[in-house]
Amino acid sequence: MNQEQKIFKEFLQKKGLKLTKPRQIILEEVFLTHKHFNVDQLYDQIKIKYSNVSRATIYRTMPLLIEASLIKNALRCEAKDHYEHIYGHERHLHLICNKCGTIIEAEISDMEQLLNQIAETKKFHIEDYNVGARGVCVNCLKDGTNSNE
Repeated sequence: MNQEQKIFKEFLQKKGLKLTKPRQIILEEVFLTHKHFNVDQLYDQIKIKYSNVSRATIYRTMPLLIEASLIKNALRCEAKDHYEHIYGHERHLHLICNKCGTIIEAEISDMEQLLNQIAETKKFHIEDYNVGARGVCVNCLKDGTNSNE
């Protein structure tokens, strides 16, 4: 059992729940995904290998994975929530193309220092944050399109 499974199993036990086979499959597929994903994409990925995991089970499992601090709802793009696994990963900035929906990750160390300085002056403790910027990616710029069209 890998570390993510141990964490999730312990979390579920504290809530009086079990690590069922469908929950285990969902967890494994989430951590096999190394990009942002929405529930529909995750369901399509799972149904290729397994027929016993429903879309409803995925929707019910996502909040549990979030509460266990294994994933987070990273952003909303194209009218869908997109998730990413965060366990063992550094925080980062999301650059989102308004034209094609591409999500680019960027380092955030300088901005993180600034956020912490602001929080300190306001006597505020930051527990989590989502930082993103919207614009147009290089591919859409090359195509001559922009977000105002």
